Amino acid sequence: MRMEAKQHTGEGGGSAKVVRLCQSAENDVASVWEWIREDAVGVMGREPQLRPLLEDVVLKQPCLGAALGVRLARKLAREDMSREELGPLLAGILRGDDHLVAAAARDLRAIVDRDPACDSPLHPLLFFKGFMAISTYRVSHHLWQHGRKELALYFQSLASEVFAVDIHPAARIGCGILLDHATSFVVGETAIIEDNVSILHEVTLGGTGKETGDRHPIVRSGVLLGAGAKILGRVELGEGAKVGAGSVVLTDVRPHTTVAGVPAVVVGVSREDAPALEMDQRLGCRGHEEEAVLHFSI
Repeated sequence: MRMEAKQHTGEGGGSAKVVRLCQSAENDVASVWEWIREDAVGVMGREPQLRPLLEDVVLKQPCLGAALGVRLARKLAREDMSREELGPLLAGILRGDDHLVAAAARDLRAIVDRDPACDSPLHPLLFFKGFMAISTYRVSHHLWQHGRKELALYFQSLASEVFAVDIHPAARIGCGILLDHATSFVVGETAIIEDNVSILHEVTLGGTGKETGDRHPIVRSGVLLGAGAKILGRVELGEGAKVGAGSVVLTDVRPHTTVAGVPAVVVGVSREDAPALEMDQRLGCRGHEEEAVLHFSI
């Protein structure tokens, strides 16, 4: 998998540390694809009404990239651009950038590992709009990076309309992302989300006004963002931080720190080294779990 590690030195504050995006050397594409195909055969036997969908998206496709292109084409086709037009366009993009498919495989693996409601990567490929929204973003980001900005914005608009998720194609998002439920997730143009982050619905990574330059948050690896959290401005959420549901974060959060409230304040040190992987959205912290939970339950 291609490794991307660019230095952030933008205006408006924020860290100058290296940004870690899709740095894992592990490539899950083949094993995830085999798992999807095996499960598709089983589902087709149990649910014959799904046979046309399973055959079209999975069983007639040679690889995960082809399956992803077909699934997105089925979901995103509109009067503006039919499936017959979208299909070849998406297939060409996915064939030309192995990173996109590898990122999708890592996202699928993250969903299965962290979401107790999901026990197969087939399910998010077919049914989970969070995965499909992130995959659409990855296509739009690819187009943005290759100077095709209008088409990138078209895919952003489609994702907003179809999935109720609005991610600017210039935003930089790593791999192993769990976007759970996804509705009303918003990401601004200069936001950065590193690898292995978990995000609940109605989260906003936004700016604070009309300023230009780097003006959206940096979310480091292992962060868990609770439902409805709003992170505004060029603030940095340190590695392994946790943001409680409904919180409004306006200042930097140190690594492995839990914050909650409006505006958010420090609760304590997170119990988990990587809250994104554990998905425990309670506010208990190391050493004084009961006091922290009681205080923020009142």
